[in-house]
This record gives sequence, structure tokens and C-alpha cells, in this order.
Amino acid sequence: MQAKKRYFILLSAGSCLALLFYFGGLQFRASRSHSREEHSRRNGLHHPSPDHFWPRFPDALRPFVPWDQLENEDSSVHISPRQKRDANSSIYKGKKCRMESCFDFTLCKKNGFKVYVYPQQKGEKIAESYQNILAAIEGSRFYTSDPSQACLFVLSLDTLDRDQLSPQYVHNLRSKVQSLHLWNSGRNHLIFNLYSGTWPDYTEDVGFDIGQAMLAKASISTENFRPNFDVSIPLFSKDHPRTGGERGFLKFNTIPPLRKYMLVFKGKRYLTGIGSDTRNALYHVHNGEDVVLLTTCKHGKDWQKHKDSRCDRDNTEYEKYDYREMLHNATFCLVPRGRRLGSFRFLEALQAACVPVMLSNGWELPFSEVINWNQAAVIGDERLLLQIPSTIRSIHQDKILALRQQTQFLWEAYFSSVEKIVLTTLEIIQDRIFKHISRNSLIWNKHPGGLFVLPQYSSYLGDFPYYYANLGLKPPSKFTAVIHAVTPLVSQSQPVLKLLVAAAKSQYCAQIIVLWNCDKPLPAKHRWPATAVPVIVIEGESKVMSSRFLPYDNIITDAVLSLDEDTVLSTTEVDFAFTVWQSFPERIVGYPARSHFWDNSKERWGYTSKWTNDYSMVLTGAALYHKYYHYLYTHYLPASLKNMVDQLANCEDILMNFLVSAVTKLPPIKVTQKKQYKETMMGQTSRASRWADPDHFAQRQSCMNTFASWFGYMPLIHSQMRLDPVLFKDQVSILRKKYRDIERL
Repeated sequence: MQAKKRYFILLSAGSCLALLFYFGGLQFRASRSHSREEHSRRNGLHHPSPDHFWPRFPDALRPFVPWDQLENEDSSVHISPRQKRDANSSIYKGKKCRMESCFDFTLCKKNGFKVYVYPQQKGEKIAESYQNILAAIEGSRFYTSDPSQACLFVLSLDTLDRDQLSPQYVHNLRSKVQSLHLWNSGRNHLIFNLYSGTWPDYTEDVGFDIGQAMLAKASISTENFRPNFDVSIPLFSKDHPRTGGERGFLKFNTIPPLRKYMLVFKGKRYLTGIGSDTRNALYHVHNGEDVVLLTTCKHGKDWQKHKDSRCDRDNTEYEKYDYREMLHNATFCLVPRGRRLGSFRFLEALQAACVPVMLSNGWELPFSEVINWNQAAVIGDERLLLQIPSTIRSIHQDKILALRQQTQFLWEAYFSSVEKIVLTTLEIIQDRIFKHISRNSLIWNKHPGGLFVLPQYSSYLGDFPYYYANLGLKPPSKFTAVIHAVTPLVSQSQPVLKLLVAAAKSQYCAQIIVLWNCDKPLPAKHRWPATAVPVIVIEGESKVMSSRFLPYDNIITDAVLSLDEDTVLSTTEVDFAFTVWQSFPERIVGYPARSHFWDNSKERWGYTSKWTNDYSMVLTGAALYHKYYHYLYTHYLPASLKNMVDQLANCEDILMNFLVSAVTKLPPIKVTQKKQYKETMMGQTSRASRWADPDHFAQRQSCMNTFASWFGYMPLIHSQMRLDPVLFKDQVSILRKKYRDIERL
């Protein structure tokens, strides 16, 4: 009887378990199926299945879901409580965002890379640093005032300082941002931030939900940095110049490249709150001779309440040294973390040609996506502080010189002004969007840098004048002469026809282009002389001065010989100038030279055409340069400068010299000309009255100052170098001279 009872109980229990598994399993499969379908639907991969019984309605409130919200019931069991807690913090929302998941590429492919800045709201205060950022964007070629044309959006609300104790802190930023009708959960938005968090913790939380927006942030950690989405920018002070900026302090290369001090640092030591343990240990390495590492406790209101036994001694030693004197007389500069990962010491060291020694573990270095910092800095480990002196002493002098030179390039290319920091940020984002024409590491880390090498021009480095040596290429062997014609053709003895014949006879001439910017109709073909090279006549549509520098498809050579219609040059002079240009393909090489000077009485730049020992410009009335500068002139310079040139019908040659000198950081090259050149150029030609006109000269003075204002500094550089033909004017047989006609004329 007992056996029957046991059998009945076991049978009942088995039946219950079977029913439980059946109904529970059915519900579990339905849940799994629903989760898979929901995931597929949100990713555009929805396919109907046999167990798809219930209708699915599109979620109109969520057009896009970030990766970190795609967790289904299966994967959620693997999320730790800490991860769930962090997911609710604004710093972690969208942590898995990447360009492919949180950026809408269609806006950029439709209208190109255009950036829209929200209009400033009434009553909202904007710090000067953020005003400089917005001004840099609005003055760039990327800016658009039409949001429908924009690919990227930047807030007018000041997000730079998110330290709640700061007077620059903007309150209620979360609600203000959410109320923007274009916000769209932050998608295709870029947020600039220098400071986040507050004493004593200094977290990286910016204080509001950034959603799917990108961060251009200083002092960001590698843990919170989203690769190929965020941009790490340097911490810069409120006094950092908006445009231009000072050049680096490496005036000449000293061999050996060693200075008075081997390693220096001067800064704060933190006694309370979060701070750098490294700074508290620097006294162990300081020797007071070639390693001078100084800290002070004397900062903040309550420093005396918290001072330790070393404070008085450290403060006394700290006052003995001048920071700038140390900075400019040191080979290496220590850059340890402070309250935050980044510090002002970083940019100060770069400018001073003092090789930064980075001691800030976990800091995503500025523009690390494109800059190879191993070529300009020593990246150390905070835990190995005591090994730093012996490590840097072991670096070879050749390496030290290379590091110092690279600091100067990086400073001037990307960090010397707010404008360069902002433009570098935008160019990096543009490279991500248009990957097929993005710049490679060589372009970013070698002169002239990524801001001046526009990938829209070409994806082949050999098409730029800066990389011939790197690629093992020889400069071009032919040139295209571009003659700018503005007066009607009424006589066969006009200078333009003689110039055309002289240029065509050059052994290096591939073709001649006549840009007809004259109001009169084009002359008949038979009016042009017969030449051995093709002559192409292009009628300018707008007939403005800037049209002479348009990147015409008809120009088939890299080298361009730019000529005014009344220029008088012999074939010999053309040949000689071109052979000189082949040695300096990145510069302007030519004949008519001019110079600039600072007028103390008027406190402005002056322009002079006097023939002196030095010069800073070679006018494009008779000059050779690379055709890439046509593209830069057209697409890099702002419309305001080009419109000014066109309205004045003047100064286009000065603007081209400004541009090339700004890119190369070098002066142009003047070649020797025949004795009568000056008198011939000023003869009774169509332009004689223009050159002698006082208004014309005054306009050029004004242009100089307008151009210098836009560049933020004076890019022109004086030179006294002139290149003569071999044996030119020497008392030897004329038969031994290669360019005989130059001396004869």
C-alpha cells in the first residue's frame, strides 16, 4: 500500500513539473522571440517569423537607440550593479557611441561638412574663451548660418566650465539644452568643455545629459574617452590668443641641444581633495642643480590650516626660481597631473621647445587620434617617478633635437591659438566622415600639417609640393604659363604678345593659358601668334582679380608661371626662374620683389616698393609657384578677403604671398633679373598709371593690415637671398655662361 502511495506521489510531482516546464518554456520562448524581434526592428533588420502573433507598433518617440540601450533580457544578467548604477550617470550615457551608431552621415553627404552655431540667447552670458571658439567656427570655411545645410551643430550655451564653484558656471543647462528644437538627443552635436566636476572630487561629469553628442574635452581620461567619436583637446587659458598666436621659442638649432637644466617643474602641491600624488613626491628627485622640481602649498584660502612639515621649506625654495627663465632654459619639462589629468604646463612646454615629460596616467593626450606624441614628448609612468632622471639622461642628443623640433611644429600647426585648436577638432571630425579622402599620419605629423593640406584637392601626396623628398620624387619638369590679360588686343606689338612668344620658347613650357579678364570680346584666333606649345584662351566669367588664382582644370602641370600682361621677360629669364623653382617647389620664386615694415608712428604695417637689400614678397606678375596654391587661395581663404581684393581690383598678389608664407613659414625666393627690368616694368604700358597712382599704393597699405588682422599675425618673412645664374657677371668667356642673355640685356 505504501509503495502505491509513493508511486502516486512521484507521478503527480512529475506531471506538475512537466506542466510547469511546458508553460514556462512557452512564455520564455515568446519573450526571447519578442526580444530578438524588437532588437532587429530597431536596427532595421526586422523579418516576420511564424510565432509573430502580435502587431508591432513603431516607436515614434525613439527614432534612434544607442548601443548601450539595446541590451535584451539575456544580456542584462551580465551587467553588474555598478554598471547599472553608472548607466544612470550622465557621464556614462551614450558611452558606447561611435560615429557609426550615434552620427547621421546623410546630413554631411548631402551638403558637405558644414557647421551651424546656435544663435545666442538673450540674457545668456558667454565667457571670452567660448566666444573665441564660436568666432573661430563662424570665421571658418565650414560655417553655415542655415541649419538645414548643417552637418554638425555647436551650442551657443557656454559649456566650457562645468565646475559648480566657478563664476562661469551656467545653471539649468540641462533644461536649456533639452528645449532646443534641433537637439535631437544630441545627435550630430559637438560640445566643447575645458573644466568639469568640482572640489574635492573633480569628476569628468559635465553636469547634464549629453546624449549622443560628441565631446571636445580637455583632461579627458582614456576610460571615459570614446575612440573615434570624442576629441581630446588641450587645456588652454583665457588669455590664449584667438587667432595667430606667438611662434615657438626655438629660434635656432643648438648642437648639442642641451640647456642649462635637464628637467624642470614649478607648480602647486595639493594638500586636500583630489590631487596628484606625483607632485607630493617630486622633492625626492629635485637636486637643485640640473633637475629642479619645485612645488608650493601656498594656494587657496585655507592652505595654512592644512600645511604639512615640508610646506615652509618647499615654499622658500619655490620663490628662488623664475618660472619663465627655467622654462626657456630647460631641455625637458615635467608635466604631471594636477587636480585634473591635463594642465597648462603642457602647452607652455610645447611653445618653449622644452620636451614634455608626461606623468599623467590615463590621460588621453590632445588630438591623439592624429598626432604621434612619441615624436614630440616623453610619455612616462607616474609609478616610476624615481626612474625619470636616468631615463631622460639616456636619450641621445639626435633624438632630443628631433623632439624639440617636433614640439615647434605641433605648437605652430595646431595649438598656438584657439582658432587652430578649433579647426583641428573640426578637421579630425571631417576626416572621420569622409574616410576615403582622410589625411594620413604623415600629413598630420609633418610640415605644413593637416590644416593646410586639404584632402579634397587630392588623396595622393605627390600632388602636393611638400612631400617630393619623402616620396623620392623629382619636382615637375614642365610648367604652365598663365597670363592675366585685362586690356584689349589692338596691336601686334603689344607686350602681351611678346611675353607669350618668350614664354612659349622656353624648353620647360608645356602650355600657355591666357585668362581674358578684359571687358572687350575675345580676339580672333588668328590674332594670337603661332607657338610650338598649345595656347588656351579662357574668358573669365566674373572678370575679377581673384579669378587669376582659380584652380582651372586646364592647368595640366604642377608648376604655374604667373604673368601680368605687361611683364617683360626673356626666354632665358623664364628658364632660369623655373630651374630655381625646382629646388624650392613649396615657395614663390620670381622677379619683382616688395617688402613690408612696421610703422611705429602709425602703429600699422607699411608696404614699400623701394629696391633695398631685403624683401618679403615676390609679386605674382612674374613668379612661379605650385598650382596647389590656386586651390588653397580659392577654398581656404575667407570670402571676405577675396571680395575685398575683387572690389579694389588690387592686392591679390599680396594676399597670395601672405598665404604661401603662412603655410611654409618661409620667405619667397627672388631671382636676379636684367638691369633694365625696373625701368621696363614702369614703362608706358597699360598698367603704368596704376602703379604710379597714390590711391593704388594706399590701398596696398590698407590690404596689408586687413590681411594681417585675419591671419592673426604677420606671416611675411624678410630675406636677403637672391639667386644668380652660374657665372653671372663674372669676367669669363661668354661661351662658358649658361644664361648669357641675362647679362647682355
